[in-house]
Amino acid sequence: MTGWELMAQIEVSVGKFWNVTRSQVYRELGSLAASGLVKAGDLGLRDSQPYEITDKGRTAFKEWINREPGPDLIRSPLLLTVFFRHHVDPEKLQRYLTAHRLAHQTELEQLELLETQLEDAPGGPLDTVRFGIAYERSLLQLLEEMENRSRTTEAPRRAASGN
Repeated sequence: MTGWELMAQIEVSVGKFWNVTRSQVYRELGSLAASGLVKAGDLGLRDSQPYEITDKGRTAFKEWINREPGPDLIRSPLLLTVFFRHHVDPEKLQRYLTAHRLAHQTELEQLELLETQLEDAPGGPLDTVRFGIAYERSLLQLLEEMENRSRTTEAPRRAASGN
């Protein structure tokens, strides 16, 4: 696959829970090729470069994926904004929370649809989709609570400021 094709595949699979950027994919393909873990094919249209995993690459992947997973890392720009909410205009914060809630509602609906498509294929993909559903449901509940708290703390500030 080319880097472009890999990104498309990532976006519909592990991209739901593993953050990968386009620049990472292209940088890593070069490193993997230099290490002999993938082999570059002939240049295609618009200089697209296909890559194929080598036997050495399959072995390295199997060793890597069988290692003990490290701790989860949470990196949420919204949570950073909420943490420093006293520096954020309350109306903006309310809009941000609402926008994120709506986006996560859409994501939940997509995952629920995907779950119905995977029900006959139990295993890793179905388990990760179900994890995503549980995550989105929990997040939606927390976002709704944050929105409600934001509304109740914003009202007294407006009244005190005369707005």
